[in-house]
Amino acid sequence: MNYYFIIYKPYLVQSQFSQVDGKQTLSDFFDVPKDVYPVGRLDHDSEGLLILTNDKQLNHRLLHPANKHERKYWVQVDGAITVDAVEQLSRGVSITVDGKPYRTSPAHVELFKTEPIVPLRNPPIRFRKEIPAPWISIVLTEGKNRQVRKMTATVGFPTLRLIRYSIETLTIDGMQPGDLISLSKSTLYKKLFHE
Repeated sequence: MNYYFIIYKPYLVQSQFSQVDGKQTLSDFFDVPKDVYPVGRLDHDSEGLLILTNDKQLNHRLLHPANKHERKYWVQVDGAITVDAVEQLSRGVSITVDGKPYRTSPAHVELFKTEPIVPLRNPPIRFRKEIPAPWISIVLTEGKNRQVRKMTATVGFPTLRLIRYSIETLTIDGMQPGDLISLSKSTLYKKLFHE
């Protein structure tokens, strides 16, 4: 039997169930059947949408580079990000992946006009009164290691907080860190692949 869950992965939690170096893992928050695992990953210091399943076909369809799908990230950056920096991110920037230069694909990047409503983070980001910490939305169709953080650092506005908000039309709307929702295969596939 195949299972399909979406979770809001909390901050400072590894995207795996097996224990590692005394860090918190998914097993500290989610009780799912033994053969269920995350599809893809979010870094230890990132949070947000993660799919858990034992459907190997879904894993292939989502992770194979030939199968592009949109992933939206809400990113809080350090400093008043400029229109020029947003345009650079949109066109693609040069980052390093596995020690080699890599040019990111064009992305859809927007500055939030009003701050998005997001759960409080524990611990919160360090607040500095003199330095703005605005939010941008970045939609990617690729997923290199720590790509969003490398992209914002390249244009001079390091990432302070990173939340994966959606994969295609699947979102974390209404969810809090540590929440788990069980979905049917048909609902999940419809949101991911528009089937």
